[in-house]
Amino acid sequence: MAINFDLNDLLAFRAVAELSNFRKAAEMVHISQPAFSRRIDKLEQALGVRLLERTTRRVSLTVVGRDFARKVEQLLGDLDHTLLGIRGVAATRMGEVAIACVPSTVYYFLSQVIRRYHERYPRVRIKVFDAGANEVLAAVAGGEVDFGLNFMGSQETGIEFKPLLEDRFVGACRRDHPLARKRHATWSDLAQYDYISVSKSSGNRLLLDQALAHVSGQPQAIYEAQHVTTMIGLVEAGLGVAAVPSLAMPAADHPLLVSVPLSDPVVTRTVGLIRRKDRSLSPSAQQLYDFLLEMKPARRKAARKPAAR
Repeated sequence: MAINFDLNDLLAFRAVAELSNFRKAAEMVHISQPAFSRRIDKLEQALGVRLLERTTRRVSLTVVGRDFARKVEQLLGDLDHTLLGIRGVAATRMGEVAIACVPSTVYYFLSQVIRRYHERYPRVRIKVFDAGANEVLAAVAGGEVDFGLNFMGSQETGIEFKPLLEDRFVGACRRDHPLARKRHATWSDLAQYDYISVSKSSGNRLLLDQALAHVSGQPQAIYEAQHVTTMIGLVEAGLGVAAVPSLAMPAADHPLLVSVPLSDPVVTRTVGLIRRKDRSLSPSAQQLYDFLLEMKPARRKAARKPAAR
């Protein structure tokens, strides 16, 4: 006898068994409530038994439903374990990963991880959504991407934030700039030169404004850009100096740019991986997520290393 239901029907049943509420269960599996009800009806008709008792206020499992729920949980758990066990094989054949990130993490960190990942899994397509910190958080929360790389999200309900590194703000300048001769600089040192800042809509700007709220002699912006990467381009063009996350700066042997550690105060941001707590990653996405965690120690050391001069 053919079984006329599929995996989505089982996932829907597991959700309502856990939550005892059709609306919440429908939200968990990301479908409308009428579509959710049709899945449950289809499952009950295929099995020929009633799994749920429904009233206007709550949903409860029948005796058969309770026994079936235990078996479904075991079945889905075994399936998850099997998929994770073969994710390396699956990723080499097909797959797609969507990741959101703040632009300052792309050039000299995320790009290296993606290169390594692509060498091992060349047939997996990767979509990178680079945007401001608030937009990255919204993309993860809304399920538009698999996970994100951000310095915001640790306080958000429903979001798991896994720290990767402490990223210190440094002064960015050209090698031929007077600031490049300093081993360390203060924020008042930056104020002596044309200063480039990110706009007020930037998460980095909010972080800096809060950290420097009571610091006298702060630099005043002559130029303003939307993203940190644009600021670095303006610095490289010789238009001034900027305070940027060290993660966004190139290696110490860059021919034009220099990083100068900033103090009084030292300002840092915690960069981490963010993902929804209620959503499992696909095998391909889990592999890229793990690659980022593996590169965490090496990148942390590099991010704190002063540029050679």
